[in-house]
Amino acid sequence: MSEIIQDLSLEDVIGDRFGRYSKYIIQERALPDVRDGLKPVQRRILYAMYSSGNTYDKGFRKSAKSVGDVIGQYHPHGDTSVYDAMVRLSQDWKLRHVLIEMQGNNGSIDNDPAAAMRYTEAKLSKISAELLRDINKDTVPFMPNYDDTTTEPMVLPARLPQLLINGSTGISSGYATDIPPHNLAEVIQATLKYIDNPDITVNQLMKYVKGPDFPTGGIIQGVNGIKKAYETGKGKIIVRSKVDVETLRNGRKELVVTEVPYEVNKSSLVKKIDELRADKKVDGIVEVRDETDRTGLRIAIELKKDVNSESVANYLYKNTDLQVAYNFNMVAISDGRPKLMGIREIIDSYLNHQIDVVTRRTRHELDQAESRMHIVEGLMKALSVLDEVIHIIRNSKNKQDAKVNLVDEFDLTDAQAEAIVTLQLYRLTNTDIVQLREEHDELKALIDKLRNILDNHDALLNVIKEELSDIRKRFKQDRLSTIEAEIEEIKIDKEVMVPSENVIVSMTNHGYIKRTSLRSYNASGVEEVGVKSGDALFRHAEVNTLDTVLIFTNKGRYLFIPVHKLAEVKWKELGQHVSQIVSIDEDEYVIDMQFERQFETDAYYILATRNGMIKKSNVSMFKTSRFNKPLIAMKLKQGDELLNVMRIDSSQLITVLTNKGMSLTYMSDELSDTGLRAAGVKSINLKDGDHVVMTQLVEEGQTILMATQRGALKRISFKVLQVAKRAQRGITLLKELKKAPHRIVAAEVVTPEHTQYTLYSKDQQETGEINSIHLSEQYTNGSFVVDINEFGEVEQLTVK
Repeated sequence: MSEIIQDLSLEDVIGDRFGRYSKYIIQERALPDVRDGLKPVQRRILYAMYSSGNTYDKGFRKSAKSVGDVIGQYHPHGDTSVYDAMVRLSQDWKLRHVLIEMQGNNGSIDNDPAAAMRYTEAKLSKISAELLRDINKDTVPFMPNYDDTTTEPMVLPARLPQLLINGSTGISSGYATDIPPHNLAEVIQATLKYIDNPDITVNQLMKYVKGPDFPTGGIIQGVNGIKKAYETGKGKIIVRSKVDVETLRNGRKELVVTEVPYEVNKSSLVKKIDELRADKKVDGIVEVRDETDRTGLRIAIELKKDVNSESVANYLYKNTDLQVAYNFNMVAISDGRPKLMGIREIIDSYLNHQIDVVTRRTRHELDQAESRMHIVEGLMKALSVLDEVIHIIRNSKNKQDAKVNLVDEFDLTDAQAEAIVTLQLYRLTNTDIVQLREEHDELKALIDKLRNILDNHDALLNVIKEELSDIRKRFKQDRLSTIEAEIEEIKIDKEVMVPSENVIVSMTNHGYIKRTSLRSYNASGVEEVGVKSGDALFRHAEVNTLDTVLIFTNKGRYLFIPVHKLAEVKWKELGQHVSQIVSIDEDEYVIDMQFERQFETDAYYILATRNGMIKKSNVSMFKTSRFNKPLIAMKLKQGDELLNVMRIDSSQLITVLTNKGMSLTYMSDELSDTGLRAAGVKSINLKDGDHVVMTQLVEEGQTILMATQRGALKRISFKVLQVAKRAQRGITLLKELKKAPHRIVAAEVVTPEHTQYTLYSKDQQETGEINSIHLSEQYTNGSFVVDINEFGEVEQLTVK
């Protein structure tokens, strides 16, 4: 052999070969033909089984034989790919109307593989006969098979719109297709309406084709998505499982799933739900059971008592394949190339195919009828001169001589002469002429009818309509999938995701926060809290894991942290700094911590600043879905900072104390409801060089404890306060000294539950009994409790 070496660049070779490969798999493997809705391997399987007589009206035959026929004659590929395609055509959870009936294990909705082809048996289904009907009447073009030993159809006659009825899915090079199954009766009805009115709109067609009809049922949401898909070929719908709520004998409820979305693996779905239960991602599920049997699909999800079943279902819709999105991508081979098509184009292509099929069939039948008519006329002519015909035949040398003599004598054609000389003697009876005349009349009527179909387009369309109507009558089934117009928004109740549990949440002065179990807290006691040296417990409270912590900072911002997102640590451990949960500035620190569950609209937060500004905002405004950064609670002016946060759900007294000993008390009603970004209004009219030390709620029976920088404490009763209007200067509580005046550095509203106070300097702290500080109604500076020469200037006061 002579050696031929071509010098080609790798880019050209790869590009050319991949281009050829892509064209092949697009046209000859992965995408269905719009006319019969079949991929080449599916078409070859059906035709091979039809050719070998493996039809619905006969017995089952080993699948291996059918696969062998397909591989040997039409599809020279691996037997696994052919058998897999054959199995899929028999799975009633994949196809709305199966094209192959199979005996034996043909897989399951759990994605179990089918038994090997040597074990299963198969035959064509009854509806497949409609795809292959009239294929021997020259209705479709044939082409040579791969080795030129026989021919195979390029497309099947497909007397029903198979592409829409059973849908298709496939991936090729650069193209993919996802066409959902539809209801046979609806699709045929829409086709009939299209025949009557080719200008029918998609909206009008949707009166008949409501939407997809999946073999697994389910609930389809989103009519707009269906309409868009039918117009453009692309669209999105939501497919949701059918879920019912049943009550068990023990009073518990269970969610019962009887229909799942199309092409969802049931066993994987059950496994995923059980994993969510085991990992405690969803609270309230006791057990998940797959109770599917021969009567139908059934998944039972048993719930705890008093759990909201709708909330659990919504969570599962959101986080499992109990609900999925289905994206239409209606790509099919049209005129030899892939095309994205809407429903009108698909029906139009199918109708054009049927016009071609019926035209070719009619021509074929007309040719046969005219040939038979010609023979019948010759036989009738021969019977009229029977004696002479017999005489000529007896005197002829052989058959060929007899044919020539008959043609010459009676002006017959060669075909007529052939029919006469091969006529059997028993048919030469007087009654035979009557039968021939009846057959002649029938043939004449048939020929007239067939010619009318070919000459009259409306008559041809009527034939298509009659045959489609007959198929619709014989194969129609009730719709399995329910269609809902709107896509339902899934609202997930936090109570479903988080186990409800009471815990202790604590915060230290330096901003360390932790969540502790009641068991750990009770075992250690409040005094054994884990804190750093120089730090102290600022606040702790028993809350629920379903609550939310709102942490306010000096910069007028707040951190939104769900309690369940806090790491659970022991009471003796330190916890984590809030900056590790939500990033805050270096000079920003925590000033208060509040807890919310429902974020009620009839409650308010009052925020007060060092420079005498105050505002009231509805609690509901603080609800957010953003946890990762601080949010604005109050807009602060330059040099100002947030001091106090109060929560009220009714009108209450607010008392304000300043550094220079001024006091103002007024009702919270004087504050109007404002947004989070508002700067607020003036709370108290400050003197030059003065600033607010405390703004808190106060009520009768409470007292106010004040600490000065010189180590003095003064405690006043509620009746000393004078209720006035907001933004006034207020009354003086401290006696002004010319030399080393007292200045209030900290103050707290004291309730009857408070028994101890603690004073803090830079390096030391001093604890004492609150009741040891006598109530003062005089214009004094209080009593010294520490010596600042030894203790240092007082900076902070706490009560507990």
